[in-house]
Amino acid sequence: QVQLVESGGGLVQPGGSLRLSCTFSRTIFGISTMGWYRQTPGKERELVAGIISGGSTNYADAVKGRFTISRGNAKNAVYLQMINLKVEDTAVYYCYVADVYASGYWGQGTQVTVSS
Repeated sequence: QVQLVESGGGLVQPGGSLRLSCTFSRTIFGISTMGWYRQTPGKERELVAGIISGGSTNYADAVKGRFTISRGNAKNAVYLQMINLKVEDTAVYYCYVADVYASGYWGQGTQVTVSS
């Protein structure tokens, strides 16, 4: 079973930056999509950013221009660079990977708190 491990979360002031990382315990073959989601208490998990195998990316409107998703050269990691963070970005962030065999993998989540 593949494990995804997130890191890089923490407490940051509004306007600050964080870089989240998600590494895989082993190579995942046939990756179709990588993404970052976030969730706050009482709300459903929402897609923040995604990247498909061809390299195209998509972002939630709330984070466009501030967040950037990228993947490792060996496609064994996915990153989320976040700048100009806002209080409303506070959430638990999860990475997600799906492969062409209809399997999906979630990380355990990392807390991002934006507060002064």
